[in-house]
Amino acid sequence: MHGVNDAGPLLVTGGAGFIGSAVVRRLLREGRRVVNVDALTYAGNLESIPNWASDPNHLFAHVDICDGAALRELFAVHRPVGVIHLAAESHVDRSIDGPGPFVRTNVEGTATLLDEVRRHWQSLPAARAERFRFLHISTDEVFGSLGAEGSFTEETPYRPNSPYAASKAASDHLVRAWHHTYGLPVVTTNCSNNYGPYQFPEKLIPLCILNGLEGKPLPVYGDGRNVRDWLHVEDHADALLTVLARGRVGETYNVGGHNEQENLAVVRGICDALDAVAPLPGGVPHASLITFVKDRPGHDRRYAIDASKIQRELGWAPAHTFASGLRETVTWYVQHRSWWERVRSGAYRGERLGLGVVA
Repeated sequence: MHGVNDAGPLLVTGGAGFIGSAVVRRLLREGRRVVNVDALTYAGNLESIPNWASDPNHLFAHVDICDGAALRELFAVHRPVGVIHLAAESHVDRSIDGPGPFVRTNVEGTATLLDEVRRHWQSLPAARAERFRFLHISTDEVFGSLGAEGSFTEETPYRPNSPYAASKAASDHLVRAWHHTYGLPVVTTNCSNNYGPYQFPEKLIPLCILNGLEGKPLPVYGDGRNVRDWLHVEDHADALLTVLARGRVGETYNVGGHNEQENLAVVRGICDALDAVAPLPGGVPHASLITFVKDRPGHDRRYAIDASKIQRELGWAPAHTFASGLRETVTWYVQHRSWWERVRSGAYRGERLGLGVVA
């Protein structure tokens, strides 16, 4: 079983989000107790966790990580044996339109959480303190943009280019500082672009799937040649629990899917999958909906992750190819219309974000 070697609960921040809910689902399947801490901002959705209200191993706490007093009470009551920190504002385009929430949650929130984690960790008996872990989940966007060759490694210098990336870089530095200053037993991961079921439909893949199902234009930024390394969210959840169980304290691990794809190729792949499972009236190809739009400001050209360290040291490798994962993801959205229709009835309706215009 994955996880720290203790019978106590794990506290997961952002557990109602896309990656967080995948981690929570995995932990619950393994019989772990989870304290799920989430502020339920626009992208948080407890419906991403089946039976979330009735599963006796799942406790939901509607708490903002900037609320130190509420966090302190959670730690005092539940005495978690580890923390998986996923709570974050995560959408680049939204950070361009309004950086403030990103600084608040990703920087101030992480600092507040770290202080309360340190307080809790220092109160534990020696044996439990020795086993305690704080796992911090970050992004490859902190490294900036790559040229045509090469990959990000754990030693790549930080060069964030968007307000989102800068806020995540700051959070990474805070985690490192709490480890080196206070001895807090931390491990950090930096992942590539995630995709898969239950993703909020502002990101490229679910947005294009849903637009395609509705016969709407499929927006592609610029020339569509920007490259990302795609990681299936279930592979990511497996990697995170592997790092939690076996990662070395103070280390960072890059997590990638070994799936570099140009954005235009991703959208065309979605079109092919939709043509097969949800054809448009009259057999019109979904690719006819592709629409090139003005590029977003500061759009990094290429990301690629070198994930050889986590494979070499911890034995983790992704199980999904991009082709199989994308087909599975398209099919999931086709079969779960009620989930995304409820999501779309809320704050996000597929509008264009990231033009630098404050909402």
